[in-house]
Amino acid sequence: MPDWIEVVIRSFCIIGGLFFITKLLGKKQLSKLSFFEYIVGITVGDIAGTITMDIELNILNGVVSILIWTLFPLVISHISLKSKKFRDVVEGKATTFIQDGKILEGNLKYEKYSTDELLEQLRKKNIFQVSDVEFAILETNGELSVLLKKEKQPTKWEDFFGEGPKQKTPLTVIMDGNYLESAIYEGGYSLDWVRRKLQEKKRNVKDVYLAQLDSDGNLYADYYDDELKKPETGEEK
Repeated sequence: MPDWIEVVIRSFCIIGGLFFITKLLGKKQLSKLSFFEYIVGITVGDIAGTITMDIELNILNGVVSILIWTLFPLVISHISLKSKKFRDVVEGKATTFIQDGKILEGNLKYEKYSTDELLEQLRKKNIFQVSDVEFAILETNGELSVLLKKEKQPTKWEDFFGEGPKQKTPLTVIMDGNYLESAIYEGGYSLDWVRRKLQEKKRNVKDVYLAQLDSDGNLYADYYDDELKKPETGEEK
């Protein structure tokens, strides 16, 4: 067998295996990673790349190595759910950077965080004055969470009118020109009812790219033929 064909076969096998492993580890792996998850991700990727390109290596040994490295996050995640102390060791603890509008310099130094980096993170959240911050904490995944002082927080509905009406998640009922029947019935509606809503707009389901129902039962529809025409840039010659 030519070497390039073996590389192709290995690549497809590894890609399929990594996809299965990613699904097995769950959606958490797609967000901010912990220290250990970061190490595992780099190592698994390195092993996968090596056994894909180096045809002299035994692919079975590589797969076994990947499975072992994949097993560790699953075991650690399971233990972390059971033990707070173990979770603190593996994932670390959140660190307070600002409290009552005052910067805790010792905590910044402990996390090797400069003042410029702190101000940059605050600016990304549209905060330009440290004194506006009631509480800021560096999460274990490296994200900075910030709570503004009460007088600096945006005004909410409940500040004037109390608790507002309950809002439901918009329900997608049509996608790519097809009714999503299971979603329609689970939302408490019928297919005929949605059809009538669409007929009121004088449209056919095949014309619809996406349609959603809001909390009040209003139908929003985006059509295939609603693309804006490009403006003319000059006279025809």
